Amino acid sequence: MAVANSRSAAVLAQKLQSEGITQQQVLTAIANTPRHLFVEAVLAHKAYENTALPIGQGQTISQPYIVARMTELLLQDKAPGKLLEIGTGSGYQTAILARLFSHVCSVERIKALQFQAKRRLQQLDLHNVSMKHGDGWQGWPSKAPFDSIIVTAAPSEVPIALLQQLSDGGRLVIPVGLHEQVLRVYQRSGSEFTSQDIEAVRFVPLVPGELA
Repeated sequence: MAVANSRSAAVLAQKLQSEGITQQQVLTAIANTPRHLFVEAVLAHKAYENTALPIGQGQTISQPYIVARMTELLLQDKAPGKLLEIGTGSGYQTAILARLFSHVCSVERIKALQFQAKRRLQQLDLHNVSMKHGDGWQGWPSKAPFDSIIVTAAPSEVPIALLQQLSDGGRLVIPVGLHEQVLRVYQRSGSEFTSQDIEAVRFVPLVPGELA
């Protein structure tokens, strides 16, 4: 079964390459990460399809293409350093990032999801991840600044706290909007920020506050 699933992850990576993901290190991380570990057993047969799946608590594990695309945007012309992830969720995106960045700081507002994600990352021997139960809108000020920030749920507008926690030259990849959402990249240069809209996306909302 393990061999079959490793082949499925490799096939998924090949599929994503055919859909336009070009960075080899991202494809390798996808190929080496068993997505079926991050969904409920009843959904494991769908784990290697290019589709979002429910993970409980009203949340989803993102479509693999979006995981790869956002990761690719973070790495584009940029050395992988310390990264902040807002929305640990299942931990799948976290696992991909942990294979590529020196250190990942991940914030999740739902305690039960964070607990499950931590267990999965330990199962994969990914130990360069720090986790916090908290409000993603606030980021993680005590760990800032970050070379990169990724947000895996959509706020109505970009949280100012996240922009402030970017290092000079840092990059934020975030879906923005309520009914119509766009994937956007912010780049910091001193006190100035530039932004670029990438493509239309669909994410669950980034809800303020935290849940036990």
